[in-house]
Amino acid sequence: MASSTGTTLDIEARYAWAKSVAQQAAQMGMEFYQQRNDLTVEHKGDDRQDVVSIADKQIEAFIRAQLSEHFPEDGFLGEESGSADLNARCVWVIDPIDGTACFVNGLHNWCVSVGLLVDGEPYLGAIADPNHRELFHGCKGSGAFVNDTPLAVSQARHVREGLTGTGTFHPRGKEHFIPFLQKLLEAGGMFIRNGSGALMTAYVAAGRLIGYYETQLKSWDCVAGLVLVTEAGGRVNDFFRNDGLLDGNPYLVAGPGVYDQLAELIGPSLDG
Repeated sequence: MASSTGTTLDIEARYAWAKSVAQQAAQMGMEFYQQRNDLTVEHKGDDRQDVVSIADKQIEAFIRAQLSEHFPEDGFLGEESGSADLNARCVWVIDPIDGTACFVNGLHNWCVSVGLLVDGEPYLGAIADPNHRELFHGCKGSGAFVNDTPLAVSQARHVREGLTGTGTFHPRGKEHFIPFLQKLLEAGGMFIRNGSGALMTAYVAAGRLIGYYETQLKSWDCVAGLVLVTEAGGRVNDFFRNDGLLDGNPYLVAGPGVYDQLAELIGPSLDG
């Protein structure tokens, strides 16, 4: 339960719904994925890498309809259909398919991300990866899990002790991304980019990655994952500053032993 403003919320019901709807949406996504050659794919604006398919739109519509039925008083922010009631105490932040470019190109690095803000703070989340039959989920104060296994971040003390997730879009890529990669490699680290910010965040929570840095991430890619990382013992940057909910921000999540080192490699742009 949550009652910081005097109104009791049924967090358990919302947590159960998040896990259920994420899994249902992921199965919908898998049906589209298996017929992806027949999908209509559009490019967003002038960015040839940022794509949306009919699957994204239909899955988000499904989640939004389910939300209206179960928690009509809650707000909503989705990647494809925009926002509603952002002043509500509970706001769901949804990415129907995170990793759409991977999805439409036959790569298994995509998922459904369902996160909940309560009083503006990440409170619970579910990330469903149907290709690997994994449901990452967590709730504030109750821990984080993959399926039924508890999650714990890496205990690495130096970037050379594991893999760091990375990502960028072109506007910040040349200015911040390449310098970071150069410094990471010079420090003996290694990087991976799998195309899904939600999955890479979940992998940090699971200790599979020691950290994950993105030059500019959107909230629907990370609200669910932020809960997982903090509940698994990790550290996160101040993502929501300067209206990060709507505009996005630079993003860093990591195990406590390497967070400061990664932040130093990134430099002032992380919190600028």
